[in-house]
Amino acid sequence: MKPLEKKLAEYRIPQMFMEQGIYPFYHPIETGQDTEVILRGKKTLMFGSNSYLGLTQHPEIIEAGKKALDKYGTGASGSRLMNGNLDLHEKLEQELADFVGKEAATVFSTGFQSNLGSIAALAGRNDYILLDEKNHASIIEGTRLSFARVLKYKHNDMQDLEKKLQSLDQDRIILIVMDGIFSMEGDIAPLDQITDLADKYNASVYVDDAHALGVLGKSGAGTAEHFGVTDKVDIIMGTFSKSLASLGGFVAGSRDAINYLKHNARALLFSASIPPASAATVLKALEIIKREPERIGRLWENTNYAKKLLVDNGFDIGESTTPIIPIHVGDDIKTYQLATLMLQDGVYVNPVVHPAVEKGKAILRYSLMATHTKAQIDRSIDSLIRSSKKL
Repeated sequence: MKPLEKKLAEYRIPQMFMEQGIYPFYHPIETGQDTEVILRGKKTLMFGSNSYLGLTQHPEIIEAGKKALDKYGTGASGSRLMNGNLDLHEKLEQELADFVGKEAATVFSTGFQSNLGSIAALAGRNDYILLDEKNHASIIEGTRLSFARVLKYKHNDMQDLEKKLQSLDQDRIILIVMDGIFSMEGDIAPLDQITDLADKYNASVYVDDAHALGVLGKSGAGTAEHFGVTDKVDIIMGTFSKSLASLGGFVAGSRDAINYLKHNARALLFSASIPPASAATVLKALEIIKREPERIGRLWENTNYAKKLLVDNGFDIGESTTPIIPIHVGDDIKTYQLATLMLQDGVYVNPVVHPAVEKGKAILRYSLMATHTKAQIDRSIDSLIRSSKKL
């Protein structure tokens, strides 16, 4: 047997959990993402979605996608640099830049590629990248391609961040990169303090707002709007697969920054552009978010309602202050068992174990949508209580 074949054959971790009947991943959902889905023929409440504003089934967004298919076809057949640049892409970029309060933006094929391509291009050899230790995997991968010196600071710890900044050469590029809302912890980066430190130490700030767009800020423009520091943030990154109800990603910043990335970010230059239907659906989602700001209010009402119920029933939700609520379990096996019991009870939540979280700190990732009803939230938490008692 070849060494590669041996390595692959010996990897049996998923099969082990399948044999125990608690394998919790790759469930085949048979309907669109909504507060209720069909999973293996059974109605199931969805509390594992990133569709925070509940727009993935909005009829206007679906219709916008259909019209784009009729006009442009199914794909752009090339990279943005070459033949895959549509007028629809450029319109979307301007709308995104306006939405987050920046001069310009550029669209990538996925959110992962947005971070991968941008971070790798912005900082190079002899430069520095400072990362919150809880940052998303796509940020980590971007730093690995950058050749910059990478330093991690303790999660949301401004004293540790300043200590790291003090040791760096301020004549080199210093890029501080963090999630706006941390995708597993559900807490918010103190972006106002981070930008103050960046000013003090001649550093630049890059915020990943994948989970903050449509959630934070009066208009849903994200973490920078939430703290009133949009002008102090150099790069704002976001995705389309959460509140914006589609697929893709973008970065926004100054015209100089976007001009540079459009000609140096390899994940953009050498990837096909997002399909026309994806661009059209994001445009329509942005229109609806601006037109219906009450969706954000409903999302926060649901968040506060669910958090109170969870805390009142003795569940540990850590430092979460957002619609992402981690229910701390600790043990991987119990987390899988708990998710399986809830699924059998008709409620879907995401079990999260190492390496997405630290070893021994497994969680159920429970997330809210603006379109959840109070009755659905009640039922989901009743299921959590019953399932927990069984363990």
